[in-house]
Amino acid sequence: MSEREPLRITRRTALKWGALAAATPALSGLPLNVFASGDSVVLLWNEAALRGVRNSKLGPPMVARALAIVHTCIFDAWAAYDHQAVGTRLGGALRRPRRERTLANMNTAISFAAYRAAVDLFPGDRLSVFDPLMRRLAYEPANTTDDDTTPAGVGNVAARAVLDFRHRDGANQLGDEPGGKPGVAYADYTGYTSANDPMDLRPGAKFDPATVRDPNRWQPLRYVDATGAVVTQPFVGAQWQHVTPFALTNAAQLRSPTGPARYDSPAYESQARALLAISAGLTDEQKMIAEYWADGPHSELPPGHWDLFAQYVSRRDHHGANKTGVEADVKLFFALTNAVFDASICCWDNKRFFDSVRPITAIRYLFRGQRVHAWGGPYQGNRLMDGADWFPYQASTFPTPPFPEYSSGHSTFSAAGAEILRLFTESDGFRASVTFPAGSSKFEPGFVPARDVTLRWETFSEAANQAGFSRRYGGIHFAQADVEGRAAGRLVAKQAWARAQRYISGAEDDSRAPAA
Repeated sequence: MSEREPLRITRRTALKWGALAAATPALSGLPLNVFASGDSVVLLWNEAALRGVRNSKLGPPMVARALAIVHTCIFDAWAAYDHQAVGTRLGGALRRPRRERTLANMNTAISFAAYRAAVDLFPGDRLSVFDPLMRRLAYEPANTTDDDTTPAGVGNVAARAVLDFRHRDGANQLGDEPGGKPGVAYADYTGYTSANDPMDLRPGAKFDPATVRDPNRWQPLRYVDATGAVVTQPFVGAQWQHVTPFALTNAAQLRSPTGPARYDSPAYESQARALLAISAGLTDEQKMIAEYWADGPHSELPPGHWDLFAQYVSRRDHHGANKTGVEADVKLFFALTNAVFDASICCWDNKRFFDSVRPITAIRYLFRGQRVHAWGGPYQGNRLMDGADWFPYQASTFPTPPFPEYSSGHSTFSAAGAEILRLFTESDGFRASVTFPAGSSKFEPGFVPARDVTLRWETFSEAANQAGFSRRYGGIHFAQADVEGRAAGRLVAKQAWARAQRYISGAEDDSRAPAA
């Protein structure tokens, strides 16, 4: 096996969401020649899809689904040029004869499949991202042939089969589900309404306990975002328990039998006090952990973060742009993105079923009128305050994500991603690090950290654990949502890995024709 070099990233600019993007070739300013760069065509399309994610306003479950669709289309197109793998929708029907199984044909089929998926999912980036990549790879985006004896046709046909299936998978991508808002992509069609009135976080507003009708339930927030607009949160992904999974038998398969702590129980107050203690004692390193993993608006979001890690693994292990490297990347990203996609379904099933309260509501409601020690806001450090004024270690323009607390998406996504990378590489070894220079904080710029801070992960598991714990540092999740989310993520990954291997080996399609 090739020697694996540790990844070290030093940032001498302000902290960017998803800092490993610094190690990823950008689509602008670099030649997009797969052979010259050393990256396979799979990595190029993965980065293009991540550009689509960054430019979109999709929520985490929608991002997980989108990346899984792109890489499933890639896998199904590639499978036509493998001797045993079968596509997820058409089985072995697209299989090409041995003489056609060349790297050039694989790259062509993969690119057309990825392009069709990317344009379908991120139409706003067609002219700026996807068309230019196709042309730099010497393909014509307008070639819509369905002649599946040609590589372009294989890609188009494979992608269309996947997209047709996913357009009716319960996500409401097309905004045409009865009960939803017509024409609004991913709109809720289940009729969810919050039990509590919105909490007003605009400047000068005070916490009103009367808005909390049920302290067990999620309370949407009203605040001013980074553009200056007033936002009243919807429940993003309220319909997600109806989405068809990749490997799970149903969305509720891993639903917690107990759910989160209930109001008036000792555990409810205990978990709130634990977060207050963390908030009061935040170190610079903990603050940077919270910021690094936050993956807020205009980033890859938590699902895409693990695609960045997979890109690093591909380069670390020298997959390359040859036929073997393309095959390795196809399989890696197929298993990874579908595991993270299923993680979104089981996690959001918990969120919808339990509809649980976020820390910002629970702490303010429990400790209103009481003096508590906690982080006091940017540049204020630990101070004594009224519990009704407590605020998580987050930007005021995005204080808490727009969906219920239990279970943690970060924890579930990250554990699933780490487990797939461990299974694929047959090792938990990661040996990666990221360094943040003094003063590069996004939430307290120029002040935090006081000196350079380096985060190191010897293993994938360690990175996933830190991602989960980061949400406690950030005041977003209670411990139970983190720990149980990580446990669910590992279980999801094992199921997704097993099903991916059946497609790779051909066992999922017994009717395929023998290889020519």
